[in-house]
Amino acid sequence: MTDDDLPDELFLVDVPQSEARTLSFRRAPTVLLTFAANRFTRQSARLFQDRFGIGAMDWRMLVMLTREPGSTVSHSARTIGIDKAAVSRSLRRLEEKGLAAPAPDRPTEWSLTDPGRRLHAEILALALDRQKRLLAGLSAGEVATFTKALSLFLTNLETLDD
Repeated sequence: MTDDDLPDELFLVDVPQSEARTLSFRRAPTVLLTFAANRFTRQSARLFQDRFGIGAMDWRMLVMLTREPGSTVSHSARTIGIDKAAVSRSLRRLEEKGLAAPAPDRPTEWSLTDPGRRLHAEILALALDRQKRLLAGLSAGEVATFTKALSLFLTNLETLDD
């Protein structure tokens, strides 16, 4: 058996008192990834809103604009994997708070303002602490392997053409 021949049984569970089978909540990586991402985003959104007055999507945009100042809505949406409307709404919220602004001569290119850069630095410390706590119990090598697996997962996701 090769990696390409993963058996269905690896991911399935029998439903008690039924002849049905479905994805396992404990063994199907896609289910676990979805559950983890949903819970992580919900917790982050509450925390960031309570402490900093911004949501999880706004935090993603602070990171995006720190990494790539001058990013457009389309580029940000492709990079983050979120629809353009959500990116546009986030940028407008950040602009209203004085945290991001379009370039004067190129209104489709967005960058952080000085307050936006300061807020990013403040939240980054908290985000790093949360990340380390989430990965507690894993060695640096295991984190690298996990990261590599997630990167491959994202690459494979790009090739799905449903």
